[in-house]
Amino acid sequence: MSIEYVVVSEGEQDEPIELPTEEDGSLLLSTIAAQFAGASGLKYRAGGRLRGLRLADEHVLPPAEGWAAHRYFCAFPRIESATAALRPRCSDLIVLGLPWKTSEEAVRDYFTAFGELLMVQVKRDTKTGLSKGFGFIKFADYEAQMRALGRRHMIDGRWCDVRIPNSKEGGSAAHRKVFVGRCTESLTADDLREYFGAFGQVTDVFVPKPFRAFSFVTFLDPEVAQSLCGQDHIIKGVSVNISSASPKRERGARSQLMGWGLVEGTPRVYSWPPDAWHHSAPLTDTKPYLKYE
Repeated sequence: MSIEYVVVSEGEQDEPIELPTEEDGSLLLSTIAAQFAGASGLKYRAGGRLRGLRLADEHVLPPAEGWAAHRYFCAFPRIESATAALRPRCSDLIVLGLPWKTSEEAVRDYFTAFGELLMVQVKRDTKTGLSKGFGFIKFADYEAQMRALGRRHMIDGRWCDVRIPNSKEGGSAAHRKVFVGRCTESLTADDLREYFGAFGQVTDVFVPKPFRAFSFVTFLDPEVAQSLCGQDHIIKGVSVNISSASPKRERGARSQLMGWGLVEGTPRVYSWPPDAWHHSAPLTDTKPYLKYE
């Protein structure tokens, strides 16, 4: 029998993935658990009612009508449900900016240094088989996940970012990033990381080169970032101002410079310098476009 792919998700409303069956048409429980930690089986909905699949010798057996007839989601042991809510659960993490040549094996080798991995995927074009420049990983341990989120990563000679996909919250990295104005050259990235680390987990600090009197600090928690906006802070004797780094789309004909709108805070920035954001491809225009009021 040829290998078949089964559509499985963690919960009934979660994003599904495809898992390969064995030659006998069954699905190994270990294959399911490798993608969904703690799963003890599969269930599906038929006629409005939930039904579970048979488990025999660590093999999940298909329903009588075949795998393709349903979409499946995971079953978890009831005795673990109470304790699972008390401990943080690992999320699927997206890895952005992967070089085209980077393989899943290379990604696994790199991130294994942070902790045990349950899943590694490099997304590829279905027609060409070429990498799309991003992938997904999932750790078995929450502390390993936090270590990976707390820094940038150099993979095959290129800087890559690891983030938690915010599909349900609708948030982006910009909501976790703050603009630090009135910086001086005496403030280093380590100074900013140390200072703002007292407020929450800092995942990235960006100081433009050449120096331009501002920096960006990115937090793991968007609520921490937004709570600091509109405040003045004194860091090593330097008074800096914190404002939102989330650009707003232009709505008026008067302020259409570079397609970005007014950002609240002091100074008011109508358009960002090209290197203020991390790009996957080099920019040809390196001239800063800053306008102050």
